[in-house]
This record gives sequence, C-alpha cells and structure tokens, in this order.
Amino acid sequence: MLRKARREDIERIVFLIADDRIGSRREQPDNPEVYHAAFDLISADPNNLLLVWEEGGAVVGCFQLTFIPGLSRGAAWRAQIESVRVAREKRAQGIGEKMMREAIEMAKARGCKLVQLTTDKSRKDAHRFYRKLGFTDSHEGMKLAL
Repeated sequence: MLRKARREDIERIVFLIADDRIGSRREQPDNPEVYHAAFDLISADPNNLLLVWEEGGAVVGCFQLTFIPGLSRGAAWRAQIESVRVAREKRAQGIGEKMMREAIEMAKARGCKLVQLTTDKSRKDAHRFYRKLGFTDSHEGMKLAL
C-alpha cells in the first residue's frame, strides 16, 4: 500500500536510496540530521510528497513526487518523480509498477498535464521499466553538481 512517509521511515528510505552502486557513492546514512532536515522541508511543502510502499508493516519502496507549476505547455502543471527505489528482495514483483501508476493518478488528480522523471544513463533496467509504463526518452537531461 502506498502512503505518505513518516519521520520513522527516514532510515529505511535512505537505506533504499543508498542500496545500489550509484546511491552508495552519493548518500551519507551516517549523517541522519541532513535527512531529517530534508524530510521536514519536504513535509512542509504542499507541492512535495515523499511516499513509501508498505507491505506487511515494512517499507519496501519509495519515491518523491513534486508538483511544479509552469508557464510552458499552456501554463501546465507537471509532476516530477525522483528517487524511485524498491527493495532488492522485492524487485520484479510489480511494486514499482504499482507505485508509478499511483503517482500518475495523483498527478492527474492535481491537474498535471505531464509526468517527468530522470534516470541515470547507466540504469538500463530502469529505462526498460519506464518505457513499459509509457514514458518516452524525449529529452536529453543535464546536471551540474554544485
């Protein structure tokens, strides 16, 4: 079941985000204060949701959903999906698809005209997964680390 993340979920969410070759290099699980501060900011923002998928009382998936107003596309709102993770032992069981379908429905309910996400170029399995859900790689993304 999908639900809003709670403060007590933070450690598990950070574990999920860090539990791969890319995330393990970026995350700082031994510095919980930064994650608590970020959680507080996300929770206070009505256009941001940190969501978890729970099964049997355990958090097995997560993602962040951000609603962004804009002028382009006829002043359309868009939804940005980030930090999508499913626990290793629960992958290929349909959880990711359920999470994304719920995210898309939430975006529709908020009046969004577009759902977008980024995924690292090296994550070939993720690319296949998102294409299967109807996402197209229509744009080239760029990032600048600060």
